[in-house]
Amino acid sequence: MTSDGKVWFVGAGPGAADLLTVRAARVIAEADIVIWAASLVHADVLDHARPGAEVIDSSQLPIEGVLPLYQRAAEQGLTVARIHSGDPALWGAVQEQLELCRALGLAVEIVPGVSSFTAVAAIVGRELTVPEVAQSVILTRLEGGKTPMPPGERVRDFARHGTTMALFLSAARSGQVQAELLAGGYPEDTPAVVAYQATWPDELVVRCTVGTLEATVKQHKLWKHTLFLVGPALAAEGTRSHLYHPGHFHTFRKAEPAARTELRRQAGARTGGTATPGHTP
Repeated sequence: MTSDGKVWFVGAGPGAADLLTVRAARVIAEADIVIWAASLVHADVLDHARPGAEVIDSSQLPIEGVLPLYQRAAEQGLTVARIHSGDPALWGAVQEQLELCRALGLAVEIVPGVSSFTAVAAIVGRELTVPEVAQSVILTRLEGGKTPMPPGERVRDFARHGTTMALFLSAARSGQVQAELLAGGYPEDTPAVVAYQATWPDELVVRCTVGTLEATVKQHKLWKHTLFLVGPALAAEGTRSHLYHPGHFHTFRKAEPAARTELRRQAGARTGGTATPGHTP
């Protein structure tokens, strides 16, 4: 079964309407039906909807309540823009909707959006992957919530890596978050950021540490729409990426010989032998 209808799953970004991608704005403007969740998506994104478009607030609807809209789109050849907060790839409940739409014969396409964890990093002016400090970012949430976590995906297990971590959907149990982070090995003075409604007009972004995370959350009475960033990269200084080092070479740039020698010496000192800095094309 095929249909001329189509459903776009659109990433609305973290909140600010001007953080929509150009593609997202175009898709919303062309849609016959715009579905959005008032509890998660800022109303300014609806400014892109065309006059006469049917606008549906899905904040009080289960997926079964949205299904009739997809069925109508399949039957009448309509275009639907289903707007999700942040990026649809992260905690967007998108997979089951994709399956429903494909079963109805609808074409589907996803428009990526700016995730709140990158928005918060931008607000506090930090890179989350700092050379020699943290080269990985773990995106997760606290176990024991509404949706079960797979085995082996506990916060304390991830914390043992000591790298940058972004914790979603966990503010209501900030004490447990703090306890899990400490149990996993983050020192109490590890830098942290608590961000509520990032990029919204009433945003609140507070710096703290892992040891003061719970107290910070409770001081500001936060329990939803709050993201945590944790890790040493949030305060690290004095390191340098090899990518723009004069001793590094790639397809479009030759290395300066003296700088190349020094870079090799530094790499060898770190590894206890002779090492060649990586080649990035």
